[in-house]
Amino acid sequence: MTRLDNRDLEILRILSREGRITKAELASRINLSPTPCWERLKRLEKTGIIEGYHAEISLKALGPHVMVFVSAELEGHRAEDFRRFEVAMQDYAEVTACWALGGGFDYLLQVVTRDIDSYQRLIDRMLEAEIGLARYYSYVVTKPVKSPGCLPLDLLLGEGGQKK
Repeated sequence: MTRLDNRDLEILRILSREGRITKAELASRINLSPTPCWERLKRLEKTGIIEGYHAEISLKALGPHVMVFVSAELEGHRAEDFRRFEVAMQDYAEVTACWALGGGFDYLLQVVTRDIDSYQRLIDRMLEAEIGLARYYSYVVTKPVKSPGCLPLDLLLGEGGQKK
């Protein structure tokens, strides 16, 4: 477990909103000189707290698209059934995220395609691929209401920045 102090938390807050901030500006904003700030940043990366840096891309600006959330149920529920499905998900570029779930269904997929027709072709390919997909339910996104963004760090971490 990595102990995080207030400066570490502030680094995480700033980077989650401004991933392209310069190291010098980041150091200035947390009131540290560049070298100690850089050391903290490297420690956060090395421990896996910072997993990467990404650009937020506007799908709307790129052109027509459809986003669909898909709840998926598998035919079997042995370890090899889950493994086969999870390995297969890596091969579908349209599946932009996939989560294993406990509860009413096995997986939740986020799918981005050009249109509903291309979405249905994807589902047909998945069914023909014999990856264990028994049933699926489609939920077409009609508008974004709140997109993934900054994590609620204060709620996730206890007093003084220590993980609970």
